[in-house]
Amino acid sequence: MNFTKTIAATATAALMSTGAVAQDIAVIGGSAQDGFWNLIKKGVDDATLVVEANGGSVNYLLTQNYDNFGPDLVQLIEQAVAQGADGIAIPNWLPESETPALIAANEAGVVITSYNAGQGEMDKYGALNYFGSDEYLAGVAGGKYLAEQGAAKIMCHIQIPGAINLETRCKGVEDGAKEAGAETYIVRVPANLDGDMVGTSEAIKAELIADESIDAVINLAAWAADASASAIEQLGKGDSVMLGTFDMSASVLDRISNGTQTMAIDQQPYLQGFLATSMLFANLKFGTEIVTQPVLTGPAIVDASNVESAIEGVKLGAR
Repeated sequence: MNFTKTIAATATAALMSTGAVAQDIAVIGGSAQDGFWNLIKKGVDDATLVVEANGGSVNYLLTQNYDNFGPDLVQLIEQAVAQGADGIAIPNWLPESETPALIAANEAGVVITSYNAGQGEMDKYGALNYFGSDEYLAGVAGGKYLAEQGAAKIMCHIQIPGAINLETRCKGVEDGAKEAGAETYIVRVPANLDGDMVGTSEAIKAELIADESIDAVINLAAWAADASASAIEQLGKGDSVMLGTFDMSASVLDRISNGTQTMAIDQQPYLQGFLATSMLFANLKFGTEIVTQPVLTGPAIVDASNVESAIEGVKLGAR
């Protein structure tokens, strides 16, 4: 018996079974300073256990901030390609910057999955699927909900002007509110205020002082709802201005529980990170695909009627 050949054949089989032909993927996200991406990362981390068990690897890449967002995202896409990634999972917030880079990546043989943002762009670069909320439908649901609760003029706050998912959310809010008989006012603040609690609170406060007919505020991030809550409290408008937000946090859910916030719109970021990572890898490794497209993880309205179940998910770092 030729033990050398046997050992070599065994080693080759083992390498093939664990994916020695690398199925390595890059998951690209937003700012490292944005707490929302911790929820995405929880899903990515759990999916990475499956990826690594099957011989692959996951590189989770974030921008430092949102100051130079488009070029920074392009740089991360090009970095992933240069490092030999077989697949990229990425939101497409800024198509003008990202779409050409993703087309180039796809032409270089990289398989792409969209998540969180970019559902409308995915066909341009042959994305496998989209995992996330339909931003427009989520906005419609939020605007309609607040209007049905009695809001007559809703202020929709965009913290990163031009980001397609945020602009789409507020467009949805506007249409949903209009359908239910309410008006929407969209305020866009400078992107350098993103994550700035004090600066954002002052900006929201200024809008509420300037227009006393605003009787509801909806933010597009949980931290921004904290800023709005502070502004509303400082102005003594807790009884006259409703507060809603996209996404959740412990503080958001606490306010819903104690009646100082009306609602939140959950897009289930844990599932976005988990599904985008695991399904991209499964396609590369096993050739599998989910037939349903897109795969929607939201929207879901969280209010006083169901807040307790959401609180348990937040405690585990997944909502």
